[in-house]
Amino acid sequence: MFSNQDLKKLLIPLVIEQILVMLVGMVDTVMVSSVGEAAVSGVALVDMVNYLVITVLTALTTGGAVVLSQYLGRRQADQAERSAGQLMTVSALFSFVVALVCILFRRTILGLFFGAVEPDVMDAALTYFLVTACSFPFLGIYNAAAAQFRAMGRTNVTMYVSLLMNAMNIVGDFIGVRLLQTGVLGVAVPTLISRATAALVLSALAFRTGNEVRLSWRHILTWDGTTTARILRVAVPGGVENGLFALGKVLVTSIVSNFGTVQIAANGVANSIDQIAIIVVSSVNLAVITVVGQCMGAREQEQAEHYTKKLMKVSYLSTGALGGLVCLALPLILRFYNLEPETLRLAAVLIVMHNVLAFLLHPTSFNLANSLRAAGDVQFTMYVGIGSMLVFRLGSAFLFGVVLELGVLGVWIAMGMDWLARSVCFVWRWHKKTWQSCQVIA
Repeated sequence: MFSNQDLKKLLIPLVIEQILVMLVGMVDTVMVSSVGEAAVSGVALVDMVNYLVITVLTALTTGGAVVLSQYLGRRQADQAERSAGQLMTVSALFSFVVALVCILFRRTILGLFFGAVEPDVMDAALTYFLVTACSFPFLGIYNAAAAQFRAMGRTNVTMYVSLLMNAMNIVGDFIGVRLLQTGVLGVAVPTLISRATAALVLSALAFRTGNEVRLSWRHILTWDGTTTARILRVAVPGGVENGLFALGKVLVTSIVSNFGTVQIAANGVANSIDQIAIIVVSSVNLAVITVVGQCMGAREQEQAEHYTKKLMKVSYLSTGALGGLVCLALPLILRFYNLEPETLRLAAVLIVMHNVLAFLLHPTSFNLANSLRAAGDVQFTMYVGIGSMLVFRLGSAFLFGVVLELGVLGVWIAMGMDWLARSVCFVWRWHKKTWQSCQVIA
């Protein structure tokens, strides 16, 4: 169903898109580092809460992408169009409600997770959270439109729009922080403006008549309970799993927030640089939804298995190569951060630890999980994700970080244990082949 050229056309734009997203995260951290450790820490803490929201929104649209891909694999474009409209409606409404809750209760939310931080860190966090929360509805609309194009295999469209969005963000960061010297606001406002622009542009393109799957107001404004239920049947377990996984990361960050500003800042720097090693893995996470979804829709289970293995080989090779390059280039990369030497030394240790663990465990922990979801095996991935998060991501983080007093190093050891547990469970499930009998669409 997919030639090597087809896979390249699908995967390369996704890789470029992930690079752009990663660069913006790094630029945000570098730009705000000129304001001081408190600003970096405030942005890093809020980014973990934003990660929770973005993960849930992404899980919702991933459910839509699975349904769209399977309908396209079965050559039922009319059903795919109906699903695209319902996905846009649900995503827009849900993201608006989430934004409203975050705006109204931002002080309570940040106080609950990070109440122990210093006052200047909390002030920076509150400012950054208010502005970025306003961008959530636009992010929901963007994700729904992006899921439509990715299901069609037209990842070049989302790449170009992402290029526009991230270019606006970087230029805005420079103007806000360096020229206008507005501190945390200088990186928050460009995020809002760039996301709003991207949402409007990509959703407008989704309405074009030349699309294999075309978005229409008729399907957006008409509630179709059957189609929506089909999307939510995949989206809700994924949303619960990924949401709790992200919540676990937020709770872990709240543990880190008790270790002092140096360890908070080092954790934030490491999180931004860590994305380099897993760029291709993150791209394969998106590509496997389209490929396996279409294969399963066409009832080609053997091809779904073949392409999953093929894409995971790409993940392993790229993670090893990129992770190694990052470790070698760390002395140069860390020079861009205007932080204390103690902070940078700790960040370097965390980055090397991450890259080794990512090469060993990231593809089996995440690529394989997404392949199971694309096949419709969402209940199993949800239970494994929740169990591993509670026992290892949280339990071990508290044990190693607080009880054994290893600090942020103990927290990152717990992360590796979480990935190992997920990998063992997903590899076992994959070889058992239960996923081949799952059914998303009738």
